[in-house]
Amino acid sequence: MLPNLPDAFTALVTGASGAIGDAVVGALLADSRPARVIAVSRRPRPGDLADARLTWLEADVEREAGRRAIAETLADTPLHLWFNAIGILHEGETFPEKRLEELDEAALQHLYRVNAITPALLLQALLPALKGQHPALVASLSARVGSIEDNRLGGWYGYRASKAAHNMLMRTAAVELRRLNPQSCVLCLHPGTTDSALSRPFQARVPKGKLFTPAFVAERLLEVIGQRRAEESGSFWDWAGDPIPW
Repeated sequence: MLPNLPDAFTALVTGASGAIGDAVVGALLADSRPARVIAVSRRPRPGDLADARLTWLEADVEREAGRRAIAETLADTPLHLWFNAIGILHEGETFPEKRLEELDEAALQHLYRVNAITPALLLQALLPALKGQHPALVASLSARVGSIEDNRLGGWYGYRASKAAHNMLMRTAAVELRRLNPQSCVLCLHPGTTDSALSRPFQARVPKGKLFTPAFVAERLLEVIGQRRAEESGSFWDWAGDPIPW
């Protein structure tokens, strides 16, 4: 797993209690190479996670205090992998829009805050641990519908736009981070349709064989991350290892 990282690497997973985040934490702990796995969630640590290498941090990363808590937990430790699994498609009254008439200002702001602004501010908070000369992989979940070139169906205005904004923020950060750490690699990832609370209202329309388990998605995404090189920083990939146009 992750041959582009050294032995005894430090990994951070934000959104650790979601379906994909939880599976990534499990996959990392199932491997002997990580020296430390920091899992961040607003929820308490699950009772079945008992590994001396795991630090479970209960924090709200949408708030500055939560992001500061992560930085303080890392202290002066170089960070080798940050896997960001935070994101929303629907929540409460917020649901993907099919028509312009359905746009709602508050819902749009919330989608932008969670899907784009928070990952960028997390990257800002983690910058001291990513700078240097060590391999540093940043992998943040996006979505194929965030591709402007690939948008042929329309709809889902807020989710599409917030993921497109996420992609631009990550790509822009990749340019800066490359100057601060030549071994850094920032990636946007499309996980495919995962069997999770996020996709549940839409699963009836998923083609047979295209609804993936979280464990499968975690395995595939970690493999894709492990294949990437520093010169590919600022790129967009799907779970199968195929590039996605911006």
